[in-house]
This record gives sequence, structure tokens and C-alpha cells, in this order.
Amino acid sequence: MNIEEILDEIDELLDNSTSIPFVQHKKIIDGERLRELVNDVRLNMTQELKEAKEIERESQRILNNAKASAEDIVRRAEDRASQLVEHEKIVVEARKKAIEILTKSQNSSKVVQQNAALAVAKMLNEAENHYNKNLQNIKAVKARIGANLKASTTFKNDENM
Repeated sequence: MNIEEILDEIDELLDNSTSIPFVQHKKIIDGERLRELVNDVRLNMTQELKEAKEIERESQRILNNAKASAEDIVRRAEDRASQLVEHEKIVVEARKKAIEILTKSQNSSKVVQQNAALAVAKMLNEAENHYNKNLQNIKAVKARIGANLKASTTFKNDENM
């Protein structure tokens, strides 16, 4: 029997006992039975107190484990958040660096293209000038040959006449 049941039995013992005449609040009870029930309460109290203390210790242990676990989870979450923030910073820096490198590369490419275009234009101008000089030389030689031909034809015509 547990303490609740024993207390219920004590209540029943009191309810079923007879009252003393002229004094309603006093009762005649079976003292031996009451003594047994009180002893049962004492015996059960010791056991139930032990169980209650054990339950309290176990509850405290579970609570401490839960607190430690919660603190560990919070610490790991903070670490992870810190890593994510750090990773985000790295990604942002990498993107900035990539944009900077791309911009420099594009600018360098434009400069190289402009320089190449200028070099090609210069070479074409030089080639054009060279070919114009050669063309002038060819025209001059052609004119001399034409003049020589005319002179030699005139000289032959003068001889034949």
C-alpha cells in the first residue's frame, strides 16, 4: 500500500468510528489499527521519500544534461554562424577581387587592341608610302622608257628619211 491509500484508510477509520456522547468532534477509534496504519505510513514514507529524492536527483541530472546540451548546441550554432559570416566575407572579397581583375583585364585588352590597331595602321601607312614610292619609281622608269622609245623612233625616222 502507498501513503495515499493508507491515509484514505485512516480517513475511513475516523469516519466509521463512533462519536463520544455529547462531544461530536471526539471519536472512539481502534487504537491498534490506527497505530498499524501510522507505522505503515512511516515505512512507506521512507521508501517514497527515497523514491522522491531519486526522482529529484534524476530530474536534476536530466536538467543539467539538457542545459549542457543546449549550451553545446548554442556554441556550435554560434561557431557555424561565425564560419558562415566569415565565408560570406571571403566570398564577397573574392567577388570584389574577381570584378577588379576582370575590369583590369578588359581595360588591358582594350589597350592592347588599340595599340595593335595603331601598329597595323602605321604598318599599312608605311606599306602604302613604300608602294607609292615604288609606283612613282615605276612611273618614272616607264616615262623614261617611253621617252627613250620616242626618241629612238624619231631618230630612226630621221635616218630613214
